[in-house]
Amino acid sequence: MSEERNEFEVRRHKLASLREAGFNYPNNFKPTHHADALHEENGEFTKQELLERAIEVEIAGRIVLRRDMGKASFATLYDTGHRIQIYVRSDGVGEKTYDDFKHLMDVGDIVAVKGVVMKTNRGELTVEAQKLRLLVKALQPMPEKYHGIADQEFKYRRRYVDLIVDHDSRRVFEIRSKVLSSIREFFHERDYWEVETPMLHPLSGGASAKPFTTHHNALSRDLYLRIAPELYLKRLVVGGVERVFEINRNFRNEGLSTRHSPEFTMLEFYESYSTFEDMMDLTDELMRRVVKDAIGKERVTFGDLELDFQQPARRITMLDAVAGELDEDADALRDENHVRSLADQLDVHVANSMDAGAILNELFEARVEDKLSTPTFVTQYPASISPLAMRNKADPDFTDRFEYFIAGREIANGFSELNDPDDQRARFEHQASLKSAGDEEAMSVDEDFLTALEYGMPPTAGEGVGIDRLVMLLTDKHSIRDVLLFPQLRDRA
Repeated sequence: MSEERNEFEVRRHKLASLREAGFNYPNNFKPTHHADALHEENGEFTKQELLERAIEVEIAGRIVLRRDMGKASFATLYDTGHRIQIYVRSDGVGEKTYDDFKHLMDVGDIVAVKGVVMKTNRGELTVEAQKLRLLVKALQPMPEKYHGIADQEFKYRRRYVDLIVDHDSRRVFEIRSKVLSSIREFFHERDYWEVETPMLHPLSGGASAKPFTTHHNALSRDLYLRIAPELYLKRLVVGGVERVFEINRNFRNEGLSTRHSPEFTMLEFYESYSTFEDMMDLTDELMRRVVKDAIGKERVTFGDLELDFQQPARRITMLDAVAGELDEDADALRDENHVRSLADQLDVHVANSMDAGAILNELFEARVEDKLSTPTFVTQYPASISPLAMRNKADPDFTDRFEYFIAGREIANGFSELNDPDDQRARFEHQASLKSAGDEEAMSVDEDFLTALEYGMPPTAGEGVGIDRLVMLLTDKHSIRDVLLFPQLRDRA
């Protein structure tokens, strides 16, 4: 029998003894204080001052450390991400309670303590127990000595244990929560509506990606898990909701990697009578706000990079970015034969169906993207790979679109929205032809969305921001699984 299994059986026997004595997982205790408040309110008092004040408290927490010494024990309780020491004496809680504490309670158990705040001779803030009560018996043993979890896959599969023992993991998800709160406040202050749109779609659309398919029994039809909420949010703009945002869960049936998860969180927002340039300005403001709110400072350390969000992000067109990196003439990169030859020379794979714009994008992703370390807006994406973006009026082969890069990672994608129903139909039909030719990521023709555009959508710009990648940046994490509470994992072999 393994050591872990043996300890599980020992704890089972202890629980049986406790049940015989009347233990029944009680649910009638309410703490008056938590560890963080105790430290904040009493940390500066001396041992003598605390003795004179005789502050009575009732606390609860999980035992994470303990040290038994004859008729007395010290233990550390963990609650709401903080720790507080307790001192348990036979004379203080009674012999029977102390005997149970010493012999039937383990690291991992959750206990309630009523006592007086004190300081030890070493100056550690402590609650001296007058009453002690077991609330929850933990049957599974905790990681040894609470030094954290070395097995990364164990952390992902048992996040509930990881959050108990690893302060850094808890910090990551606390920052994630602050990011979401900051985003909501930012848009509410600007009179945006927060909405919820369907997660089950009759057509796959809103982005170029392979969808997950499901079946609705009552409707007797196949549906698709949401790739993006874009087409529904723009229907709302048609309906007169001039400022709208959604923090949404999306699903894309693609591979797993350190930067990709099949389900992920996006922020999408749309504003009427604005342009893609307005969206870039707003993104600079949003990033300054979120960074400050989430981590309390203006600069972020990510790996070896020091990222400053106080200054507006750099702006460069895709043509100029590729031309500069490859030492090419920007105008020459418009020619399909030239860029196809260039891709072949650089060993960048391109499909026969790709036009000059699509090949230019492949060159950009292969040779430029990972070099964009500081916050950068790359603008003017080719129309052939931007089926929902408005064409640039002066250069219709390109669109008024940008992607926002930091540390070589795409964080956001935005554009002036295409509101010409005839142009949109032509783009959809081009996408449909690609789908018919075998492109599983291409979009379908969405007739209802086209009908919505025929009612008239005001000039609008919109954007999507990847929340998971943003949190990765703010917490210096280099795998998306580290910022997802419960990431998708392959079955164990």
